[in-house]
Amino acid sequence: MARPTVAIVGRPNVGKSTIFNRIVGERISIVEDTPGVTRDRIYSTADWLTHEFNLIDTGGIEIGDAPFLEEIRLQAEIAIEEADVIIFIANSREGVTSADEEVAKILYRSKKPVVLAVNKVDNPEMRSEIYDFYALGFGEPFPISGSHGLGLGDVLDEVVKHFPAVKEEEIDDDTIKFCLIGRPNVGKSSIVNALLGEDRVIVSNIAGTTRDAIDTSYAYDGQEYVIIDTAGMRKRGKVYESTEKYSVLRALKAIERSDVVLFVINGEEGIREQDKRIAGYAHEAGRAIVIVVNKWDAVEKDEKTMMKFEEKIREHFLFLDYAPIVFISAKTKQRLTNLLPAIQTASENHSMRVQSSVLNEVILDAVAMNPAPSDKGRRLKIYYATQVSVKPPTFVVFVNDPEIMHFSYERFLQNRIREAFGFEGTPIKIITRQRK
Repeated sequence: MARPTVAIVGRPNVGKSTIFNRIVGERISIVEDTPGVTRDRIYSTADWLTHEFNLIDTGGIEIGDAPFLEEIRLQAEIAIEEADVIIFIANSREGVTSADEEVAKILYRSKKPVVLAVNKVDNPEMRSEIYDFYALGFGEPFPISGSHGLGLGDVLDEVVKHFPAVKEEEIDDDTIKFCLIGRPNVGKSSIVNALLGEDRVIVSNIAGTTRDAIDTSYAYDGQEYVIIDTAGMRKRGKVYESTEKYSVLRALKAIERSDVVLFVINGEEGIREQDKRIAGYAHEAGRAIVIVVNKWDAVEKDEKTMMKFEEKIREHFLFLDYAPIVFISAKTKQRLTNLLPAIQTASENHSMRVQSSVLNEVILDAVAMNPAPSDKGRRLKIYYATQVSVKPPTFVVFVNDPEIMHFSYERFLQNRIREAFGFEGTPIKIITRQRK
């Protein structure tokens, strides 16, 4: 189920990144008192009361010839288009500026709900300075202080009022939903067409042709699938074409709605740095993952080429050691029959449950083989473990003191669980808790 999306928009140097960090609760965005320092959209998830949502921090919108301003303006326009609700930030100390009025014009065109927040109102005596902002035409302005965290609760209360009604997806629980992610022009649309056996998605050599996510129902060998094709992800900092409504956020939304993610690599071009960032989105979301090396027909190879390429993938993507690798050619349909079984296996493992009794036998054997470490004279004691959720499989391990559970020992337990139960294609999580 896709979360609502909120975009923080405003001209440069009004405190958007500080407010973004306040809402998400950590320093993700760069904060610097220099106009234009945020040059790309930053994404995170946040929550307020019972509402979870995606949050976008944009670069400032300004009309002029200064460096990066056109790119920043365009990125903000794309973020505005993707948002369900917009928080428009202004600066109380400078009053309403012509740049604020230009931002307001762009927001009028969006026809989206806009909540106006006036930043840098650091004490109650300054509240009288916000009344000029009624002239922007967005109703009552909310006085806030990003640096002190004042007034943000009132803003978020207003934001959640405008969230669209949640629509339950009418998809059977047994249906496997999967999406394809990867850099532009790795052949995602071609893979969809090859699976469907018809040209259901436009295929082009122009990077970024696919503008939006497209859901396609599909059945194979008695199994129902929903294919979510996404636009390719561009390298950070690249200038977006004004006609292109593409963005990383759409891929993130597709990942949220998927059970399995096909991470597509161009076998002809090899691995790029951007590939790691893209794969990280799916891994952090806890989705099952299958690595797909496409365009394998175009690679000059001998009997060791595939093995060497697989070694490179394992070397560059250490965090995806659980993901199977499938080499295919969408063009010639070479090895395409291997893809759906890999998706099905990953999906089954993603929702696998194991009995607590069997799990604890594995944990006890692991501890007997490699005793738990000690720290400052205290030895870690593991009492028992239980699986608490699926998608991804999540285990709680009860111990005497979670602080002396070293990450390397947690990794050891994770590996032992994998050896015992498989879990190919899915991440697994271990949560350490103190036994009460």
